[in-house]
Amino acid sequence: MKRIYVVGTADTKGEELAFLADAITAAGAAVSRVDVGTRDATIPVDITAKEIAGHHPDGRGAVLDIDDRGTAIAAMGVAFARFVQSRNDIGGMIGIGGGGGTSIITSGMRALPLGLPKIMVSTLASGDTAPYVDVSDIIMMPAVTDMAGLNRLSRVVLHNAARAISGMAASPAPPPDGKPSIGLTMFGVTTPCVTAIADQLRSAYDCMVFHATGTGGRSMEKLADSGLLSGIIDITTTEVCDLLFGGVLPATEDRFGAIARTRLPYVGSVGALDMVNFWAPSTIPEHHRDRLFYEHNPNVTLMRTTAQECRAIGEWIGTRLARCEGPVHFLIPEKGVSALDIEGGAFFDPEADAVLFEAIERTIRPNDLRRVTRLPLHINDPEFAKAATSAFLDIARQ
Repeated sequence: MKRIYVVGTADTKGEELAFLADAITAAGAAVSRVDVGTRDATIPVDITAKEIAGHHPDGRGAVLDIDDRGTAIAAMGVAFARFVQSRNDIGGMIGIGGGGGTSIITSGMRALPLGLPKIMVSTLASGDTAPYVDVSDIIMMPAVTDMAGLNRLSRVVLHNAARAISGMAASPAPPPDGKPSIGLTMFGVTTPCVTAIADQLRSAYDCMVFHATGTGGRSMEKLADSGLLSGIIDITTTEVCDLLFGGVLPATEDRFGAIARTRLPYVGSVGALDMVNFWAPSTIPEHHRDRLFYEHNPNVTLMRTTAQECRAIGEWIGTRLARCEGPVHFLIPEKGVSALDIEGGAFFDPEADAVLFEAIERTIRPNDLRRVTRLPLHINDPEFAKAATSAFLDIARQ
């Protein structure tokens, strides 16, 4: 039987935890009260902190016999994530917490499948939530007041949270239509290409387009690692530029790692490798001040990559794709890699592009499974989208 896990530190937030669990029960849902505190609980719970701590790879003592609070919280987060992965009865999860509780509970929530309801009522929810949400679908709900005993406002907030998680768990989304899913990466400057590809494949595939903003690429690869994608059309690999040269929308060092691990059919390209992203002009590092920039909007400024940088980018991508043992087809649009990199465009630089293309061809080590094809087209030409679609269908059939 699926249950809603109601999670908190029952040593310091016991009153709020009990109120929330009772409100969910009143809505008709089955609950499990879960304690992730590091001291004795102040209320009865269904799953104790000792049980959670026992899932730490170094045993219960690595969590509960620690004097340093920060170390104990980090260890409990590790234990809770492992505990969550061991369960098959979670129909939804809701947590309450301040700084420590939010860190612990979201560690477990991030281990849950995408789509399973998860709400974190937190005193930190109105700030920078990226460390807690990462690439998951956690809903962060501001607690407004601190959790130091119930009050007239906290009762309303927790009641609303209880109704929200109960409704989501009671009425899950309908199952997908059965089409295999593929991931595609897109940026504003590659939109015509990726839109055309998705239009050509949508009748046969569930096309999931990810914005190449760092978290977009990571989300796509998480789905690949989770077995939820049947292939990837990675037209827009621009996140690598920001990783290597200090941009604000970077990939991680594991970019393309899921492609190697899963051996999924993969079509890639050089979309938007002509740019590094920064915020408003005032935020650009001083050592870049003499570079070529394009103001995309008042909050986003693009910096053109140089030939030297393009060589490093191409080698980084090629070296990682060379590790792939699944089918890879990499397409190179010789007439430009973005809407700005086109004859007459702000970032048109055939020499830098040539260095990029050569570095990829040289380091990807083409063989029967890894192919590189040059096309005398711009990345946003309709014929390039057709070629990418055809390339994917070819390797998907294999």
